[in-house]
Amino acid sequence: MEFHKTTPEELGRADEFYHFTEEAPCSFSFCSDLDATALYVRAKEEKIRFFPAFLHCLAAEVNARREFRMHENAAGELGWFDSTNPCYTVFHETQKRFTDVWTEYDEDFFVFYERYLRDQREYGGREVKPAKPYEGENLFNVSCIPWASFTGFSLNLPKSARFFSPIFTVGKYERYGKKLRLPFAAQVHHAVCDGWHMAMFVNALQERMNGFLEK
Repeated sequence: MEFHKTTPEELGRADEFYHFTEEAPCSFSFCSDLDATALYVRAKEEKIRFFPAFLHCLAAEVNARREFRMHENAAGELGWFDSTNPCYTVFHETQKRFTDVWTEYDEDFFVFYERYLRDQREYGGREVKPAKPYEGENLFNVSCIPWASFTGFSLNLPKSARFFSPIFTVGKYERYGKKLRLPFAAQVHHAVCDGWHMAMFVNALQERMNGFLEK
């Protein structure tokens, strides 16, 4: 993992960056229904869990786009990571609380899947936060609300003026006819990401889910 320092000018976003960090600090939420039918069917065929299959699709698209790997380091320097890993929530029924586990990303799904299963065995039962100690800042957050669906979702981040990493939330998938609808929300910082970037991300994520594990 390497952090590549840059400037808003080098990114071609000097005006946007200044406006959305100084004049009108702004992040925005984007909600969409994803069609999870093909991904669900393929996961069943391969006898693998649905959530890590979706998580890998999500991580692959995050790692394919610099706008979703932006970060400001402790020295206040802007940059991006050449790779980033999903940090996701694990729910503990006894205490009704969440802890965090992260898994190192790999382009190969089955490599990632084995890492995910190992992390669940080793850290999934730990009721401390984070359950798996962080090893660097190249993480993006994923929350799951599997008990309910939603049509809108928004996070309130009072100190988000310089928080450039995306935050994703998924809800309970529901069946509509022969299709499975998966509620999906993304929170991104407007200084580094516009609606166009978010729309392209969601469209590509849907395509990746449709073609999961295809050659």
